[in-house]
Amino acid sequence: MLTAVIITSIVFLGIAFLLYLVVIFNNLQTVKNNITKAESNIKVLLKQRFDEIPQLVKICEEYMGYEANTLKELTNLRNTFNEKIKKDGQEAIDITEIDELDNKLNSQISKLQAVAENYPTLRASEHFLHLQTRISSLEEQISDRREFFNESVNTYNIRIGSLPDMLIANLLQYKKRALFDIDETNAIIPQTFNSTS
Repeated sequence: MLTAVIITSIVFLGIAFLLYLVVIFNNLQTVKNNITKAESNIKVLLKQRFDEIPQLVKICEEYMGYEANTLKELTNLRNTFNEKIKKDGQEAIDITEIDELDNKLNSQISKLQAVAENYPTLRASEHFLHLQTRISSLEEQISDRREFFNESVNTYNIRIGSLPDMLIANLLQYKKRALFDIDETNAIIPQTFNSTS
């Protein structure tokens, strides 16, 4: 009888331990999937923002035709983004490349905004104001998604660095992830662009 109790206890503890490992694994998978989801959301919003560039360029060309360098650079950035976002039907761009392109776009939008100051009719254009509002809205959404991404990465990094999750993470070869960091020189651009409406 005592042997049956011991065997039952060992089986029960084994099942409980196995269930505990399953819970840890599932929680790690949830956090890992949150990172992937946040990355995808950032890519979608950046694509939407880059897709606004042709309209912005077209409107600006009507008012400031000889400011071609800034407009050409915006178009080139959009084309680069579109080339990198898809490669053989697979998403090929990583978060570092996204950050780099986004910083360049912010710089060009800032230049465009500074140039637009010299064109009061452009700044008064309903289409320009609509695009300006749309791009600012997308920038706010991107900022929110970056915050969610960083929260997810932070949670993930804490989990894979803490016991007992670390044991399973090491078995699965999970590696620490980098936070989405913004270039300090471009950190205030959304507010600058937003302030002219």
